[in-house]
Parts: sequence; C-alpha cells; structure tokens
Amino acid sequence: MKKMIIASTSTVYGSSYLEYLLPTLKTFFKGVHTLVFIPFARPGGVSYDGYTEVVQKAFSKIDINVKGVHEYNNVNDAILNAEAIFTGGGNTFELVNQLYKNDIIDTLKKVINNGTPYLGTSAGSNICGISMMNTNDMPIVYPPSFVTLGCIPFNINAHYLDPIEGSKHMGETRETRIKEYHVFNEVPVLGLREGSWLSVEGNSITLKGEHSARLFQQNLKPVELESGVEVALR
Repeated sequence: MKKMIIASTSTVYGSSYLEYLLPTLKTFFKGVHTLVFIPFARPGGVSYDGYTEVVQKAFSKIDINVKGVHEYNNVNDAILNAEAIFTGGGNTFELVNQLYKNDIIDTLKKVINNGTPYLGTSAGSNICGISMMNTNDMPIVYPPSFVTLGCIPFNINAHYLDPIEGSKHMGETRETRIKEYHVFNEVPVLGLREGSWLSVEGNSITLKGEHSARLFQQNLKPVELESGVEVALR
C-alpha cells in the first residue's frame, strides 16, 4: 500500500529546513533507521554532498540517518532496498533528467507502489504526478520524457500562488498558466500552497496543513479543497 507525503515546499517562512513537517515525519517514518535521499534536483546548483548534509541535519532531529543515493555503488539497488526515500526540491527538469539517466524512474515507482514510505518536497512532489508539465522551473536541461511516477492521478503545481489583490503585475497568473495547459491536456492539476501537503495511504489522498488547495480540471471551474478532505476528481 502506498505511503507518501507530497509537500509543496521543504521550508516555510520563519522556520528551518523541514521544521514545519518534522512532527508529522517523526510518525510517518517511525521505525526507519536510514533514509535514502535523492539529491538530483540540486537547488541553486548545490553539490549532491552539500544537499545531503542539509537533509541529514534536519533528520537528525528525529533520529534518522540519511544517505544520498549517489553514495551507493548501485543506485538501482539502493532504491530497491531502501527503508524509506526522500526526494528534495530544486529543478524538476534536472531531477527528471537524472532519474531517467540513472534508469531508476521505474524502480522508484515500483517501490513506492509496494509501500516504501516516500517523502517529496517541491520538485520531489512534482514527480509524483502523471507528468512534470506543471512545474514552475526553468527548462535548464531536456529530460528524455516529461512522464513521471504517476503515483497519484493528477499533476502537482507546487508553490501555488494566488493573484495578489491590487497588484499592478500584468503577467500571467498560475491559474492562467494551468488553464493554458488544459487547452491541450486532460490531466487534473492540484495547486498546492506553501505549508500544505498531501497524505497518501493506498488510494486515499488527503490534504493536510494550514491552507486549502486549488483543484483544476479541464472544462470545469476550479475548486477550493479544504485541509482535511480527500482529493476527489470528477
């Protein structure tokens, strides 16, 4: 049975890395001694080792050891044998590119579907959907495919932002961009606001955190989902 936390972000304003999620993660990862971390998204171009150190510092607060997947001799075996897995944020294009390059995207999907606990934040959440096509990131590399894990039946738009009332900004809003996507694509999109996450247990997907989320479906009006409700598609 799938067991996932799919979070919009790793860090909310005024707190340290993963701090707002640690109470939830302590329960979610109960019994896990070593977590396999996938650092491929590399926020700000940080090294894999440097990124892993940041994650280790956070997880040490709940007594979990962290080892970067790049530290293993066989990346595929590392995923197959992981007690639990965390994919961090950064650039989704590069993350997906490396998952394909290392030939582990199918293995990652397999172990998640078989019940290995999985945490994703930002880019690591974007890959949980049908495709990565609703990322906000710049296309700094060209992955072999935009198809991702498909562990949930919709796409994620992490860091979703609402229009600011009174703003004089004349550019596209997130909602506008998602509507453009739905001209050509049927896959639903969930706009996940900062500080919110999805709790996935089997086929049940529940919104958690302080904020509502915005669900977009082709040819339907967007719907606000309140925290605590299951995500249901029409």
